[in-house]
Amino acid sequence: MQNYVVNPGGYLRGEFTMPGDKSISHRSIIFGAIAEGITHVSGFLQGADCLATMQAFRTMGVKITDPVNGNLTINGVGLNGLRAPDSIIDLGNSGTSIRLLMGLLAGQNFSSVLTGDASLCKRPMARMAKPLREMGAEISMRDDNFPPVNIIGHKKLRAINYVMPVASAQVKSGLLLAGLYANGITMISEPAPTRDHTERLLGTFGCQVERKANQIILTKPSHLKATNLSVPADISSAAFFMVGAAIAPGSEVILKNIGINPTRTGIINILQLMGADIQLFNQCKLGEEPVADIKIKYSKLKGIHIPKELVPLAIDEFPAIFIAAACAKGTTVLTGAEELRIKESDRIQVMADGLTAVGITVQVTSDGIIISGEKIRGGIVNSHGDHRIAMSFAMAGLAASEEIIIQDCKNVDTSFPGFAELAQQAGLDIITEN
Repeated sequence: MQNYVVNPGGYLRGEFTMPGDKSISHRSIIFGAIAEGITHVSGFLQGADCLATMQAFRTMGVKITDPVNGNLTINGVGLNGLRAPDSIIDLGNSGTSIRLLMGLLAGQNFSSVLTGDASLCKRPMARMAKPLREMGAEISMRDDNFPPVNIIGHKKLRAINYVMPVASAQVKSGLLLAGLYANGITMISEPAPTRDHTERLLGTFGCQVERKANQIILTKPSHLKATNLSVPADISSAAFFMVGAAIAPGSEVILKNIGINPTRTGIINILQLMGADIQLFNQCKLGEEPVADIKIKYSKLKGIHIPKELVPLAIDEFPAIFIAAACAKGTTVLTGAEELRIKESDRIQVMADGLTAVGITVQVTSDGIIISGEKIRGGIVNSHGDHRIAMSFAMAGLAASEEIIIQDCKNVDTSFPGFAELAQQAGLDIITEN
């Protein structure tokens, strides 16, 4: 087991480049693989999750060069050019990979089996399977909810008008991928905006996608056309350094070329509501994605009631936000975040347990948490193999009075390879123990 040992105190200073956006990196592989022609990608995240997606398409006959410094080339096989894998597709820890591939593979002329590690095999897949079955897919799972996922090929899909009961970018994206193979016009209504990288990339690859209010409308294309993609730096990775700088006196960091897609900027909005000193500059676009340099300085934070409309826009960043709340004056209240319970871990309960272990008073609710800002003491935290839990508590060491030991940190490599080294360079006193 890999652990982090973080000595208390310090501050973050400097200018840093974050890894490539994980969501866009996954999708660059998927769309490049089923496009016609050669797609060149730069800024690709070489984390375990995205590499699992890459390997999945290699097993289905797609030639993809090994990424070098984030650069790779995909020789697309077209919408109907994938071939049957010769073995079960293992997607490791990646929930994005398995849900998006469920949608894509539901419309293929071959059968497939998707699985993952112990953590992924505990994550619910019924929310993805249900609408796919309505489209005509034949899918079976363990207890009709958990991987392995068996997908029977040669099924003709039909377009549906689906009203999503819960906001989920993964489910939406899986259905849009299935819609590429469905007869008719696929319409998806979401209860709140979620990250729209799939819609943007579909347009980039030449597919007609229209948005009307809360509805996404996809017209089945005859083909997708290869292109060149530049992946911005990941705002979810930047979130840890944003929070670290915000809670540690003397901190000032600049994070370069961060994706500021408006469906992903909840972390910025929430920290600003808490009083964080955050500035955006050098704003421009990388392809269809807006980017900016972000400057964050230490400031005294205050507890807030987090607006419900910001919850879907910061769903992956809440572990880091909880650390900010622990250091804020007053009480922070989160509601409407049931989705956090079905991530790589139950992020509400695991974060609550960790915060309690380092001396913070919390109250867990069915759909959120109440955090009383206090002095972080120190202690032993079990991340339960959740990369975002591990990195969040690492940054908590900046505001702690004693050593924090974070257990089970190996999965940090799924999204942020080199995190500990970069954090140490920035000023965090962190040691990795194997």
